[in-house]
Amino acid sequence: MHIPATLVRGGTSKCWLFNRVDVPADRGELEKLLVSAYGATDPVELDGVGGATPTTSKAAVVGASPESGVDVDYLFAQVGIGTGSVEWTSNCGNCATGVALYAVAKGMVAITGDRTRVVMRNTNTGAVLEGLVDTTGGVVRHFGRQTVPGTRAGGVAVGLTFRDPAGGTTGLLLPTGRAAQDLPVPAAEPVRVSMVDAGAPVVVIDALEAGRTGAEPLERVSTDVPWLRTVRHTAAPLMGLLGPGEEQGDAVPKVGLVGPPVPYTTTLGEHVAAEDYDLSVRMLSMNAPHPAIGLTSAVAVAAAGLVEGSVVCRITDGPTDEWLRLGTPAGVVPVRCTDVRDGLPRRVTVQRAARLLADARIYVPETGRVHVPETGRVRVPGTGRTQAA
Repeated sequence: MHIPATLVRGGTSKCWLFNRVDVPADRGELEKLLVSAYGATDPVELDGVGGATPTTSKAAVVGASPESGVDVDYLFAQVGIGTGSVEWTSNCGNCATGVALYAVAKGMVAITGDRTRVVMRNTNTGAVLEGLVDTTGGVVRHFGRQTVPGTRAGGVAVGLTFRDPAGGTTGLLLPTGRAAQDLPVPAAEPVRVSMVDAGAPVVVIDALEAGRTGAEPLERVSTDVPWLRTVRHTAAPLMGLLGPGEEQGDAVPKVGLVGPPVPYTTTLGEHVAAEDYDLSVRMLSMNAPHPAIGLTSAVAVAAAGLVEGSVVCRITDGPTDEWLRLGTPAGVVPVRCTDVRDGLPRRVTVQRAARLLADARIYVPETGRVHVPETGRVRVPGTGRTQAA
């Protein structure tokens, strides 16, 4: 059978987007479909459309939202690589950037002049985001000049704003009630961390206290992956993300190192001076070093910068103002916190870019019929038509 889908680049991620009417509503059936379509039982995802890296093995299912004031809902899927499974517990800001452009391009949201606002709800976490899409001249553009750290390719400008991101998963900006604490890590020295929930649950480690800089090249971060995973798994139950007897995952909490700014060279060979940014950041994406930074992680780091006593605040010498410039392996990512009330940002914005790469039909090696609950019809395998259920 075949499933229609659109491939988008959002920021530094690639994501296949599916219209909700074209895929199963049942989460288990949807997971089977994605695993088959991506070839996700294979560590190189050769026999499928997966990209074989955490930033290119992503999917989202998009549809009109029943929620007042929200244009579209999207369900995000982090498709495992070689695992034959899907992580459903997190959000992806880069993919949300692509969802915003997709919603306008596919007519889900009407164009409103030179800028079109798309309000999105991530159904994994309940997070609400706004995408401000460049529709100059009242048209959707397939190409643009907006760039982001990590690629020299241009795309359509999309300003992505996270609304009220604090406590979206756990209910609190600081799930443990502490701005910073020493985390006892099995078979390793304790580490100084801040555990923050904004955009996503994130554990940020004071790099200098841990004998690192926070500005290590990706090859060096790769050697720390087992240790960083241990930090993640130690923090998860303390943050209320893992109940007794539940299996550890690698999607949340996000985990990474933060340190003071130092001169470094990006993965594209560009020199960055210490004065060009405020904070070094090196994060994991699942179980690999992130080539830049996930936007949900960027939101959490920026929110931590507002908290007196956090590891971020200690490095930046006090609560940050509106802008925090993050030095990532790919370059500097500015994050803006606005409408701050009682230390909580009501809006956190990152400027991104997106591009529609392809509209396709993905051939899925799966037998049987796929039920389409919204229409009460089923898609007939091997054809482009549907029939009554």
